[in-house]
Amino acid sequence: MELTIADHNGKTNVHWRDKLTPEQYHVTREHGTERAFSHPLNLEKRAGTYYCVCCGAALFTSHAKFDSGSGWPSFFEPISDEAVKEVDDRSHFMRRTEILCANCDAHLGHVVPAGPAPTGLRYCTNGLALDFKPEE
Repeated sequence: MELTIADHNGKTNVHWRDKLTPEQYHVTREHGTERAFSHPLNLEKRAGTYYCVCCGAALFTSHAKFDSGSGWPSFFEPISDEAVKEVDDRSHFMRRTEILCANCDAHLGHVVPAGPAPTGLRYCTNGLALDFKPEE
């Protein structure tokens, strides 16, 4: 039997399994990583907003998106200072900065100091963690 634990919003792993595809669940709730160059949002060029696939919180805009060549959707900044939170990640014998949705703690990816101006940062995200809505 699976242990049921609620997140800070009272949502359980059962709730997330019911809401998400198995691949989305693995990435967002189990801190997985999709294969590079595998998600269509990596190539998305239209103007719009990127939302958390779990809770619908706005995370990034197309204005901050750039082609990093990494194979994952990349942004030089989140939509606001409150949208994404950063936590220390020491998994896989590395030290990295993980990025999570500040609203529901969904794993989005990692932030690294390898982006363009004005921030010099690259918020490297999993396309499976995002829902894109184009501008109308």
